[in-house]
Amino acid sequence: MQEKLASFSIKNWADDDKPREKLVQKGCFVLSDAELIAILIGSGSRDESAVELAKRILASVDHNLNELGKLSVNQLMRFKGIGEAKAVSIAAALEMGRRRRTDDTKKITAITSSKDAFELLYPLIGELPHEEFWILYLNNSNKVVHKSQLSKGGITGTLVDVRLVMKQALELGAVDIILAHNHPSGTLKPSLADKQITEKLKKASEALDIRVLDHLIVAQHQYLSFADKGIL
Repeated sequence: MQEKLASFSIKNWADDDKPREKLVQKGCFVLSDAELIAILIGSGSRDESAVELAKRILASVDHNLNELGKLSVNQLMRFKGIGEAKAVSIAAALEMGRRRRTDDTKKITAITSSKDAFELLYPLIGELPHEEFWILYLNNSNKVVHKSQLSKGGITGTLVDVRLVMKQALELGAVDIILAHNHPSGTLKPSLADKQITEKLKKASEALDIRVLDHLIVAQHQYLSFADKGIL
């Protein structure tokens, strides 16, 4: 029995199969998601290796790292073998990945398409477990001069202050704005509330000679553009 338990330990694996040794010898790109997570948590339990524990965690989110990133420390600690320290390590590593993607968006100097807007917005709202509504303010060179959160927790549940949006646009000297919000459910179908707030802001903008260029719905590495779909 003792021999069987010992076999779960990564220490007893061949060097080529040990995640840390494999990373050092061959680079991080050759490691599976489970092996990378195993390095973060360091050890498993008496019943399974760190890799097997990592596989179990990944299976719970259908092997989707974006979904894994949404789990809180307390949710991660529900897995047998994951204490607070290991849960914090996983959460911190995934947050670093999200921030890295955010830094990549700084390369976008001007918005020339809905895809540019999506790339800029996804790190902000793409993986949130709740709904948020944001506005991008653009100058006459299509450069983003400011990003602002308009509401949090759903459009229908939050009063949208159109006057504040227009006031900020004028103060920033913005000539165009892009609306955006996320759908944590994953659906890209615009709701009636989505369409109503778009029309409300569009009418207010036109009165001040400011254009609403687009409204993006962001969900799970994909998006819907009102402009592209001809429903703006």
